Amino acid sequence: MYDFTYVRPASIDDAAKALTGEAKLLAGGQTLLPTLKQRLASPGKLVDLGGLAELRGIHRDPKAIGIGACTTHVDVATSADVKATIPALAKLAAGIGDPQVRNRGTIGGSLANNDPNADYPAAILALGGIVHTNKRQITADDYFTGLFTTALGPDEIIVAIGLPIPKRAGYAKMEQRASRYALVGVFVAETEKGVRVAVTGAGAGGVFRSRELEAALSGGLNAAAAGATKVPSTGLMSDLHASADYRAALISALAERAVASAA
Repeated sequence: MYDFTYVRPASIDDAAKALTGEAKLLAGGQTLLPTLKQRLASPGKLVDLGGLAELRGIHRDPKAIGIGACTTHVDVATSADVKATIPALAKLAAGIGDPQVRNRGTIGGSLANNDPNADYPAAILALGGIVHTNKRQITADDYFTGLFTTALGPDEIIVAIGLPIPKRAGYAKMEQRASRYALVGVFVAETEKGVRVAVTGAGAGGVFRSRELEAALSGGLNAAAAGATKVPSTGLMSDLHASADYRAALISALAERAVASAA
């Protein structure tokens, strides 16, 4: 292992001040640590957020759920508040990786990394969530900007995620057997402003909203209508796991399952 400076800040402000030079934030470490071991990244400084209690926890009010950035996947999956208000999100969190990953990985770390096959981005985008940082609030529609890229500035830290409580929501995915990442995942949410559908694991530019499915479901959640919707393969990934055409077919099939689970 190469040399680096390890910083364990006492506050969010201290963490932000430490983000200079080649610094990287460390939350659960489920992506960063393997990357360091493989020498795919070599930051000169690691800023560990693990000691900041204010970044953990789940809070509920009548219209929204707030989740601290360092809240683990298992805490989201087992939260009584999440199960009562957005059960599809609890189901999504319960299907991430394996028990070791779910007990260490965090929702904020997942969103900051923005892996194109990660589950959380589809939920945050479909629910119309808001990413709260130490500097501002970013709507989900503006937050995700491409593969492994987001609207976060170099000295911004995700502190919490705000999620409006939907009328109904559902999630379905086809997972890659080895990693349990989504080969394709579809999150459907019936919100106060209409139906939103977000797809992960398929877009060449990362997570995206499916306008075709949103149009098909504009009159309400109908599983048959979702399954009958043709999603174009243009702009979808094609790799050793699946072709773009196969992913397009999966999106429709999984949308049907997601709608059925929401109903």
